[in-house]
Amino acid sequence: MQVFSSVRDPLVTGGKTVGDVSHDISRHVENKPPRSWWLAFAISLVVLCYGLYCVCTVLWNGIGVWGLNKTVGWAWDITNFVWWVGIGHAGTLISAILLLFRQKWRMSINRAAEAMTIFAVICAATFPLIHMGRLWLGFYWALPLPNAFGSLWANFNSPLLWDVFAISTYFTVSLVFWYIGLIPDFATIRDRAVAQGSMVRAQIYNAMSFGWQGGAKTWMRYEAVALILAGLSTPLVLSVHTIVSMDFATSVIPGWHTTIFPPYFVAGAIFSGFAMVLTLLLITRVVFKLEDYITIYHIELMNIIIIVTGSVVGIAYITELFISWYSGVEYEGYAFYNRVQGPYAWSYWSMMTCNVISPQLFWVKKIRTSIVATFVLSIVVNIGMWFERFVIIVTSLHRDYVPSSWTYFHPTMYDIGEYLFTFGLFFTAFLLFAKFFPVINMAEVKSIVKTDSEKVSH
Repeated sequence: MQVFSSVRDPLVTGGKTVGDVSHDISRHVENKPPRSWWLAFAISLVVLCYGLYCVCTVLWNGIGVWGLNKTVGWAWDITNFVWWVGIGHAGTLISAILLLFRQKWRMSINRAAEAMTIFAVICAATFPLIHMGRLWLGFYWALPLPNAFGSLWANFNSPLLWDVFAISTYFTVSLVFWYIGLIPDFATIRDRAVAQGSMVRAQIYNAMSFGWQGGAKTWMRYEAVALILAGLSTPLVLSVHTIVSMDFATSVIPGWHTTIFPPYFVAGAIFSGFAMVLTLLLITRVVFKLEDYITIYHIELMNIIIIVTGSVVGIAYITELFISWYSGVEYEGYAFYNRVQGPYAWSYWSMMTCNVISPQLFWVKKIRTSIVATFVLSIVVNIGMWFERFVIIVTSLHRDYVPSSWTYFHPTMYDIGEYLFTFGLFFTAFLLFAKFFPVINMAEVKSIVKTDSEKVSH
């Protein structure tokens, strides 16, 4: 009989003290960024500028410059929208749900994950806005306004309107949760700036910290607010992607009309979100020399979650195939046969390889604790999740009930350019965050260091 040890790996290595935590995490805010940061920032700006040109062209000429046709009315725009919303799930999951379950390993990674959530949701929101065409002429049609503009009430029966409420609420709560967690760390940077004689930086971070002084009553209220926001955020993690999945599940199109979508989309969102967190943290870990705070233990735990959610997604794929056969509905059966054997079969098998097969490699401890393997597989997972959205949307539309309307979707440079725009926006925002904000939650990590040092002394 095997006996498992109850002793976990340390969450902070290198024998760090509370002072070391403040210094190690604040130094990238106080010092000039390294050359690698400037290189990444320059690349992000170039991609952002090219993408902005494509977006402006779409806004000026209309969405006819995309590769859409009369059969495939949704393609890259909704594919990328759902993909970005999914990526935004891991941040709130790490922050809120793991906080409620008192999982201390989240403390070194929650800050970057929360920032990723904010930026990913902003990127997702650009797609429905641009899909409106000249949005300045009618964006308010998505808002619950009466006849003030001579229009009708919004259709509250439409899951597209549910998206507006769910995602805006999720974004607002996540933004408040993220910023409140930053306040004590802003105060730490302010105090260090005063000690270093940098009064301009001290004034800026004092304003951002709202004059935080760190009294006992302040900390008590801070922790109470954090728990309340975590409680509010937890149902949002499950509801947002559930509602996004209803954009498809409430339709009658074969391949979309399925009740498995809500849990399947939520598992896929957590799956892709954790993969993106790993991609970003592994780079941040090296660039800012944070190996003692983002440890192999953190990476291994996140890889275990990827195994679980990847397996759930794989079961969902198999269930879809089984139900399409078991239902006996010829249209449903053909929709899935077309995915597997049709002209888009390359995207289906890419999805299966990336999302079902590649995460199973993490069952091997040597692979799930390998930095290089984790980095590569985290990118592979997100490629696979993009293909999943593409398969669900495009392969379900391009061959409908009437064979005379069957067609093939070809993206144009503007479809691709808008996607690149969101990449440029996301990485530019994340790089600025990593430079000017503490990328790890100092206040929470200090509690780990103190606890561990007390255990050693006893």
